Amino acid sequence: MDLKSNEPFWLLKNGLIASYPSMKSNEECDVLIIGGGITGSLIAHQMISDGYKTILIDKREICNGSTSATTSMLQYEIDVPLYELTEMIGEKGAVESYKACSEAIDTLEKLSKQIRSDAGFKRKKSLYFAAKKKDVKWLKEEYKARKDAGFNVKWLEAEQITEQFGFENTYGGILSKQGASIDAFKFAHELFEHNVKKGLKIFDKTEMTNVKYHKGFNLMTTDSGYHIKAKKVIYCIGYESKNLLKEHFVDLKSTFAIVSEIDDDKFKNISSTLVWNTDDPYIYMRTTDDGRLLIGGGDEDFNDAGKRDALLDKKEKEILKNLKKIKPDYHFYTDFVWAGTFGETKDGLPYIGEHKKFKNSYFVLGFGGNGITFSITGMEMASVFMKNKKHLLSEYFKFGR
Repeated sequence: MDLKSNEPFWLLKNGLIASYPSMKSNEECDVLIIGGGITGSLIAHQMISDGYKTILIDKREICNGSTSATTSMLQYEIDVPLYELTEMIGEKGAVESYKACSEAIDTLEKLSKQIRSDAGFKRKKSLYFAAKKKDVKWLKEEYKARKDAGFNVKWLEAEQITEQFGFENTYGGILSKQGASIDAFKFAHELFEHNVKKGLKIFDKTEMTNVKYHKGFNLMTTDSGYHIKAKKVIYCIGYESKNLLKEHFVDLKSTFAIVSEIDDDKFKNISSTLVWNTDDPYIYMRTTDDGRLLIGGGDEDFNDAGKRDALLDKKEKEILKNLKKIKPDYHFYTDFVWAGTFGETKDGLPYIGEHKKFKNSYFVLGFGGNGITFSITGMEMASVFMKNKKHLLSEYFKFGR
């Protein structure tokens, strides 16, 4: 097979897993979740588990936004290094943010077992290597910051990376024990199926067009003219929040990914390791559960979907050129190429909490390379918010920080 497509690999691999009706009547609930991707599925699971009558809507088919384009690398490492984040927000906030992402991987493993998921959750190590000699100094500073914070990390010299992983032209790096991968598209669908059986209502191809705030509830109007009366609204709309919120709080980026033909033998040495480097933009790699190599990178500012997709051929060549630097003798046979859009914040952290212009509402917006792990942290935070309590990370994840 030699298929190249701007359709994401996960969407083509899994096909149409489930379909939900559009909204055809007025509804009432405790919690309305807007956004049916991996974040929405996690928050819906938490709300159902907490006993709230919950409805979820999405203007597309379920999981057909950025969840279908994610590489699903589950890391505790945030896009901003720990030592830099410490300088930006203080040691407590930085370390707790990193620890939250680490704990999120453990939570996802438990949740995967709880619902008997078949989405390929797999524990993996994470290798973060220096792409240039000049990067070694700050990367060793990052290694020390993580070690001092209690993370299970080991420094590998270039020769050790070559010996263990077969990569050339590296300059040393950090090997972390904590990491994982999953098929987030499939997992989100599994969570939805699990919770629909417990009372969750899902309406896809249903878009919110208006909201009126009342004391104790919001009245949402959909594009079909029906209403949803909800005590609380939780927005899980990712980068599309930029269309809803007027202030500048996130930069949109285009990212690109390619997946190889099935090749069980060539990359056995990284089948249990997530790989990324210090380049700007960085490249990242993981294997899939069916024996493919997935590589992403080439990030740049997002303009529009048409211009982004027009870059697919160019970005494929760019990514493969970067692969050749560290695996000169390996020939990558491409099966899938796709592009996606994600959000990047100034500190690498998400926005989770209230917004002053949206009453009776919360936002769970996991941006950057940690979108999934931040969303799992968002489950705990949303549960706390619904009980009118504060969360340790609220100060660091709030709007206007």
